[in-house]
Amino acid sequence: MQGCLDRIARLMADQDPTGIDPATGKKDPAVLAITGETIRWHLLRAEHTQRIRALIGQATSRKKDGTREPWSLAYRNKHVVALRQVLDRAWLLGLMTADERDRAQRVDQFEGSTLPAGGHLPIERVGALMAACDADLDPRDVEDPAKRDELRRVALRDAAMIAALYSTGVRRFELAGVALADYDPAARSLRIRGKRSKERMVYLTASAVGRIEAWLTVRRRDPGGLFAPFTPRGRHIRRDEHGRIAFMDARTVSNVIAARAEQAGLDEAPRAHDFRRTFIGELLDAGVDLATAQALVGHASPATTAKYDRRPERTRRAAVDKLATPDAVPLPGAAPRRRKAAPSS
Repeated sequence: MQGCLDRIARLMADQDPTGIDPATGKKDPAVLAITGETIRWHLLRAEHTQRIRALIGQATSRKKDGTREPWSLAYRNKHVVALRQVLDRAWLLGLMTADERDRAQRVDQFEGSTLPAGGHLPIERVGALMAACDADLDPRDVEDPAKRDELRRVALRDAAMIAALYSTGVRRFELAGVALADYDPAARSLRIRGKRSKERMVYLTASAVGRIEAWLTVRRRDPGGLFAPFTPRGRHIRRDEHGRIAFMDARTVSNVIAARAEQAGLDEAPRAHDFRRTFIGELLDAGVDLATAQALVGHASPATTAKYDRRPERTRRAAVDKLATPDAVPLPGAAPRRRKAAPSS
């Protein structure tokens, strides 16, 4: 929410919401200094919030190739929620009246529908990622024993992470936040802390447990993050200031998948959410009821889980397959005429 308010503040100042200088493509410290703390939110009225909504609707993000794309529907509405919430806080603090808040909060969300994020991940591609990890377990082309041990440690962790992602469908930040204490090998379960601190239990396949147990021979049983990060040099397991094994961040999960995809020779690296979408689709294909699938993946609404159901998609495709494109046959007695050349512009 703080990030959303910072971006709204920059939009109000007619600046790039992410703080990037369009001329250089680099972060502009002067623009980054414009944050939500510079705005007196309690002074906003309906005419201001309507203008802010229009700015959110026009906002774009810079892609890696330098082009810009509009914000997604969910991303726009996230900023609308942040705007409404900060007005609520201003009212709770006695900085504006209820009437002023209600009028300013009359900001409609952006309507529309989008396909669920991620794509189906064929099992062959997951197998290729695992094979890339296994190739580093005993790299015969590496003569330095220390380097071989380093590659082996990282490979054991990466394989365990990929196996856990595929067998649980957890979000990447959820996987990064799993502690050793959350892992129960006897129950083959992980305790997951999802959005808004909601806890749930997910369950691992037997092969995923085997991968995690192999990783624990290197990680040991010290308290801390289950899938620990490594130090940049020496590839030692990183620890925090209290000596506990550190937790990795969500970006590291994506980096691990991208690195193993490149090693496996995949044309495009899968995203962490591809594992989640595949997991949900496989559950529903196997006949698991919607409520159980919803509980396993931590969706707040069964309608969100239903979006990942591939069965209606296959039904619609099968319906279209019953149609046939007509053969190119001219009408009886009417020979096709050559089309006249279009006039030059």
